[in-house]
Amino acid sequence: MINHVAKIANVSVGGKNPVRIMGILNTSPESFYKKSVNTSKTNIKNSVKLMESQGADFIDIGGMSTAPYLPTMISEKTESKRILDAIKIIQNSTNLPISVDTCRASVASDALEHGVEIINDVSGLKYDEKMPDVVSKFSPSLILCAFSPKIVIGNPIASSKKLLRDSIQIAKKSNISPEKIVLDPAIGFFRKSGKGPFFTKIKSNWLERDLSVLKNLNSIKQTFPILISVSNKSFIGKILGKENPNDRIFGSIAAETISVMNGADIIRTHNVEATKDTITITSKLLNKHKGL
Repeated sequence: MINHVAKIANVSVGGKNPVRIMGILNTSPESFYKKSVNTSKTNIKNSVKLMESQGADFIDIGGMSTAPYLPTMISEKTESKRILDAIKIIQNSTNLPISVDTCRASVASDALEHGVEIINDVSGLKYDEKMPDVVSKFSPSLILCAFSPKIVIGNPIASSKKLLRDSIQIAKKSNISPEKIVLDPAIGFFRKSGKGPFFTKIKSNWLERDLSVLKNLNSIKQTFPILISVSNKSFIGKILGKENPNDRIFGSIAAETISVMNGADIIRTHNVEATKDTITITSKLLNKHKGL
């Protein structure tokens, strides 16, 4: 299957392009991975410059944690302030395209008004009924995650593809070109229960769901480029018996390697330098592109 080549901000993704890297910058102290949290101007600037030097193609700002097992809900005003403060610092530090990780329309609108080019919505435009209007107005590049507000039952591959198709349709109705869309099968967001609103409830084993999806990425791509975010996530801790996310870097690298082998076009990561090395070696061994 030949996938679309998307243009995410000014970066070509998919097809014969190199696997791209999205560096994570969290401004939310509630985030599960504390090493990714940066709240001061100096820390944000230094972190962004470091990620750029290590090979990041995008910076993804999170103002509110979406970890499904944490009670992380904050006000939209607080989320917007965190993100807007970070945007200003980043724009003065680098020309890398900025992605904003939010499910809320007012936050997305504020970010887009300040020059952000990518919205990364872990609900796939389904959480906030006003989000389709916002993306229609600004026409940003989109990262759409598999998400459902209802319980999902059945084959994890088929259900993930269905949820992603639904989000693609919402985006198309909002006049977003297919060339601006990347899909994310939402590793770590399918749970039997959770403390926050940003997860999809399933009756089956969540670990087996995530593993099945990573094994079958090419089946899920549906002609669109695909983003994978597995960095330090709980399925790695579950397999390795490591509760502390700080101890999961080697597991993260292994999972990212398999993701690239199975068709990932963007890797979203806390560990840009290690991920860059992983992609370089994996792509070389796969003859992924001619630039190596």
